[in-house]
Amino acid sequence: MRSVEKTGRETKRKYIGMWIVLNEGVNMGNSYQIINFETWKRKEYCQIYRNAVQPQYCVSFELDVKNFKRYVKENNWSFTMAFIFAVTKCANEIEEFRYRFLDGEVVLYDSVDTSFTYLDKETELFKVVNVPMQATIEKFVQLAIVTAENQKEHFTGPVENDVYQFSALPWITFTHILHTDLGNREKAQPIFDWGKYHERGGKLMMPFAVQVHHTFVDGIHIGKLADKLQRYLDEV
Repeated sequence: MRSVEKTGRETKRKYIGMWIVLNEGVNMGNSYQIINFETWKRKEYCQIYRNAVQPQYCVSFELDVKNFKRYVKENNWSFTMAFIFAVTKCANEIEEFRYRFLDGEVVLYDSVDTSFTYLDKETELFKVVNVPMQATIEKFVQLAIVTAENQKEHFTGPVENDVYQFSALPWITFTHILHTDLGNREKAQPIFDWGKYHERGGKLMMPFAVQVHHTFVDGIHIGKLADKLQRYLDEV
């Protein structure tokens, strides 16, 4: 197993005690392990799905956000930013959500950060904002708001490899969602979307969609995320 350490955008790969410095500029700065493909348990799945016509798939389900919304309101936080933290925290605890393709190899990140859309209400145009994950929800919400409001560009560059992508659709309640296909079959960053919540049976239900690359994530892993995330939303 080859280990990789990150400092800013400089990648240092360690091959048996020898450092090779590569200025790749494709990651937020998280360290990762390069997977031994021949012994990897998902080798066959990768061979099947890596070059599939549509290797990414999307699953939608509902979450009860009644308790979480109350918690966010009590702290005067942005629901969007707080929810991004919640999803990122839970997804980072599941190994399969942290796998990516990088330079023809499969890598596993130690941690993954966030990339989300942020709407300018005056122009009705969105910008894509990258924010590193923080240790606490309060710190993340504060950093995310400041970063989003201060960013002038709509796009600051290609989507980083070590992020989860987020987008909110608070105007509608959806049952399924399909993302723009840019033709990159190795795009493996999970994409999370949520919509307008509504009351039902004493709960506050919100649609939530998860898009993943089938090389890395199966239905059982989405199920684990759904359970873990719902518990977090209920218990904060």
